[in-house]
Amino acid sequence: MGGKSATKAAYFEKLKSLLDEYRTVFIVGVDNVSSQQMHEIRISLRGEGVVLMGKNTMVRRALKGFITENPEYERLLPHVKGNVGFIFTNGDLKDTRTKILANRVAAPARAGAIAPGDVWIPGGNTGMEPGKTSFFQALGVPTKIARGTIEIVSDLKLVEEGTKVGPSEATLLNMLNISPFTYGMTISQVYDNGQTFGADVLDIDDEQLLSSFSQAIKTITAISLATNFPTVPATLHSLINSYKKVLAVAIETEISWPEIEELKDRIANPDAYASAAPAAAAAGGGEEKAAEKPQEDEEESDEDMGFGLFD
Repeated sequence: MGGKSATKAAYFEKLKSLLDEYRTVFIVGVDNVSSQQMHEIRISLRGEGVVLMGKNTMVRRALKGFITENPEYERLLPHVKGNVGFIFTNGDLKDTRTKILANRVAAPARAGAIAPGDVWIPGGNTGMEPGKTSFFQALGVPTKIARGTIEIVSDLKLVEEGTKVGPSEATLLNMLNISPFTYGMTISQVYDNGQTFGADVLDIDDEQLLSSFSQAIKTITAISLATNFPTVPATLHSLINSYKKVLAVAIETEISWPEIEELKDRIANPDAYASAAPAAAAAGGGEEKAAEKPQEDEEESDEDMGFGLFD
């Protein structure tokens, strides 16, 4: 009994120290993960992550003891179920996720296993003798006899994702030397600074975040302006709109200040400014022509030199 108590105490202490040291915890599923895969994953994470396994009952008991001082740990409890483990890290989350998921091995189909993805049988010659045709027919696989062997007429989905593999399906896949499944660690949840979220959140890049943030600001601004409810994003627009109203009032009244004298003069004497615009444009056009003329002269002088490039 003393040995078990000491082991539990040491485990609780280790779990608490890891939770204090690392800000991020990957809760990983380890179904069908071999000890060799676990070893390779530990090596790949060396220096940036720590793998910790343990019985769920012991993990939950430890977490419940930590909740008094750290209430945020309670968010981990609902995810401690099934065959799971913890990976602690302070490194880049995307890089760590890549290393966790990279180590996968192919495996043959086993009767009763849950298919992690759709399983297809490709069309083509199987090399099997015609005596096994009935086996294919029992599974609804379209076949024909070609050159004395069984040929599958077209690609066929044999097992759908999330369904159990039957004994007949497993036997057929093994006969065809098809290992349709790959097994490795999966990530069920990520705990980061007191919050939990799915691993798919890590697929969101900076460009998507900025785009969503920009769209949210536009929406808030539009609603704010439409309802006359002041918000920070709408402040600049409100100031500009208010200044436009002030200008409109000043133009229609005798109110004036130095900054709008020219504007009032333009409205009162549009002809004066209209005649000045074409003159400025003509002057600009004359300068451009003057600038172009020396270039033409240079080209003409080159043509008049009277000898070729290799003379």
